[in-house]
Amino acid sequence: MTVWIAVTCPGCHPTDIIKNGKTPHGKQRYLCRNKECPRCTFIKDYTNQGYKPEIKRKIVDMSVNGSGVRDTARVLNISTSTVIKEFKKRKSTPESGSPYKAVEVEIDASCMTIK
Repeated sequence: MTVWIAVTCPGCHPTDIIKNGKTPHGKQRYLCRNKECPRCTFIKDYTNQGYKPEIKRKIVDMSVNGSGVRDTARVLNISTSTVIKEFKKRKSTPESGSPYKAVEVEIDASCMTIK
């Protein structure tokens, strides 16, 4: 008996998906065939919660609302280094089509300042 699981791309939501190898952890990697998709490859079940796109969006949302690094990490159940890495990535390469503007972020041991 074969069971079919419908897989949709989290970037553009079509079902034109093919398998694209496996990760070092043994998770199945998928490839979206849509040429205009912002995400070419993706994984259905991430091992690390910080890799999920919705968690990355929540990190940005919480920082815009004034939450600190430790507070964000505690609420989202991820490490503080994941939060800091996401801030650094957002500062260097803002997402195209993102509703947020690029902001300057200062990270200190005791506080975080958004300019």
